[in-house]
Amino acid sequence: MAGNIVVLISGSGTNLQAIIDACKEGRINASISAVISNKADAFGLERAKQAAINTVVVNPKQYSDRESYDIALAEAIEQQQADLIVMAGFMRILSPHFVERFAGKMLNIHPSLLPKYQGLHTHQRAIDAKDLEHGCSVHFVTAELDGGPVVLQAKVPVFEEDTADELADRVQVQEHAIYPLVVNWFIEQRLVMQGDYAELDGQQLPSSGYADN
Repeated sequence: MAGNIVVLISGSGTNLQAIIDACKEGRINASISAVISNKADAFGLERAKQAAINTVVVNPKQYSDRESYDIALAEAIEQQQADLIVMAGFMRILSPHFVERFAGKMLNIHPSLLPKYQGLHTHQRAIDAKDLEHGCSVHFVTAELDGGPVVLQAKVPVFEEDTADELADRVQVQEHAIYPLVVNWFIEQRLVMQGDYAELDGQQLPSSGYADN
C-alpha cells in the first residue's frame, strides 16, 4: 500500500532530498504530497519544486502566538491527508496540542545518540565531552523535546582532531541512510508507536531503538 508523506523543513533540506530520492527509487513505497516550511527562503523548498512536489509556507510572523500558528500548520497538514509527517530539520518547538493531534504519525531525526544531547549544538557537545562515538537517532515525536521513543540509531567515531562541522558531515551521511529506512518501515505498517515505546514487526524496541550494536 503506497503512503502519503508530508515533510516539514526549515533549512537546506538534505534529509528531505534523501527521502525524495528514496521515494523515486522505490525504497520508500510512498509519495510526498507536500513540503511545508516555516521559512519562505528555505532551500529545501527549491529541492521540492525541482522534484515537482507541492510546497507550502506557513509563516509564524503572520500569527499572534504559537497556538494559532500550530493550528494553521495542522490545517495545512490535514489538507494533504498525510499518513506520516516527517520532520526534516523543522526548527520549531511544537505545542502539546499539535503533537497530540498527530500522535504516532510524526517522525524526527536528531543528530545525537538520544537520550544524549537533546536540543542544539550536539556535535560540539559530543566533542567537548570527549565522547568516542556520536551519531543520530530517528524517533517518534512526543511533547517532550527530542524525547519520543527511539526507532533506530547510527553511530560514528569521534576523532581527537574533529571540528563540529567535520563531525556533523560524518553524522549526516548516516542520517541520509537510516531516515528513509525508518520512513518505509512506517509506511509499510511495520512500525508503530505504542504508548511510550516503538514497536517494529510486533516487537517492542529497546530505549536505544532497533539493532543497538
